Amino acid sequence: MKRLVLALAMTTLLLAGCGQRADHATLYDALGGRPGVEATVENLMYRIADDPTLVGFFTNTNIDHFAASLEQQLCDLADGPCHYDGPPMDRAHQHMGITNADFNRLVGHMEQALIAEGVLLGARNRLLGRLAPLHGEIMRRQSPPAH
Repeated sequence: MKRLVLALAMTTLLLAGCGQRADHATLYDALGGRPGVEATVENLMYRIADDPTLVGFFTNTNIDHFAASLEQQLCDLADGPCHYDGPPMDRAHQHMGITNADFNRLVGHMEQALIAEGVLLGARNRLLGRLAPLHGEIMRRQSPPAH
């Protein structure tokens, strides 16, 4: 598992240099600033809602709050003007029963949302590279959800 995460991180770093170059001061700018981050998160929310494997994880979630928190987190990670003040990832995701396949499925939806919103390859890879370290935190306290 650690090899998979390391391989993903290394691939992301290597591919980041292969993407199209654009003159953006920050990754946040490359994502389209606030409108771009909001559009990407909205696109992602629709993809999750349409995914029968993932939608169940969000059954008891206030989607508006979740989307706003994710926007804040992406803005922060992308060097935007935001500061993520939500819960730590391990606590926010504890005992949800998330598998590596679920995690990877969500990452795939994130990448597709970024593509759909016109984010260039280099910026996509930079963002995914910054999100990759969260895998360990999210997966740290996983156990099957209580029935």
